[in-house]
Amino acid sequence: MRSENFLTEPHSLWRELGGGISRQILGYDNDIMLVKVKFIKGAKSDVHHHLHSQSSFIAKGTFEVEINGKKKILEEGDGFYAEPNAPHELPSRFFVFVASTGLDQR
Repeated sequence: MRSENFLTEPHSLWRELGGGISRQILGYDNDIMLVKVKFIKGAKSDVHHHLHSQSSFIAKGTFEVEINGKKKILEEGDGFYAEPNAPHELPSRFFVFVASTGLDQR
């Protein structure tokens, strides 16, 4: 399973995930996925983990990210990496992440 080679922002639908969180998938196959995620002000994910690695880029905002029980303030242009099965809580603004797996529902 894989996406088309070119996915443009206006043609990639946003999916509401609940709790003020939505995402837009911009490319994927069974090994990697590029996703934009938006959080309304005050929204944040629950602490969770994946079987795959996750690397994220902060596109807008300044906020706190927690990985493996450690918290750090990240700003626009910063990034973070969560290794497989690392408990993490995602920010409350806007970021882009690349996961090394297919379509994870998280």
